[in-house]
Amino acid sequence: MPHHPVMSVMIELRRLPHGADLPLPSYATDGAAGMDLLAAVAEPVTLAPGQRALIPTGLAIALPPGHELQIRPRSGLALRHGIVLPNSPGTIDEDYRGEIQVIMLNTGDAPFVIERGARIAQAVLAPVIRAVWREVEALDETARNQGGFGSTGTSGLPA
Repeated sequence: MPHHPVMSVMIELRRLPHGADLPLPSYATDGAAGMDLLAAVAEPVTLAPGQRALIPTGLAIALPPGHELQIRPRSGLALRHGIVLPNSPGTIDEDYRGEIQVIMLNTGDAPFVIERGARIAQAVLAPVIRAVWREVEALDETARNQGGFGSTGTSGLPA
């Protein structure tokens, strides 16, 4: 199957001193949507079950207007160790110039050690569409209307 060209967007990046020796975020495969972010910790960080920590990446970026960088968990860490990002997806806004840091939470049953250079999260570049609110007196009717919180998966019969 032919490989289709993918749109690329230039992102200005600054390596901070504590991340200077680490590789830049990269795509693991040609079809990957996310780039791996690496831990720029000076010493290993141990997350006990139920504990969370803010892990530095050693990177600061300047996104082009109209974009965000979404910070998402890595599925392997979630499945094997219960390591999640509690604010997933995290958002790096186009006007943020501080260090990218990742909030990691251990929902597993064993301590988890984050070593320097470990792949801790993935970053997905995404376009941003800004909303403009228009207040109205009534909304159009739909088949669903006000049903929510699981209403589309029920048959209407009592449980």
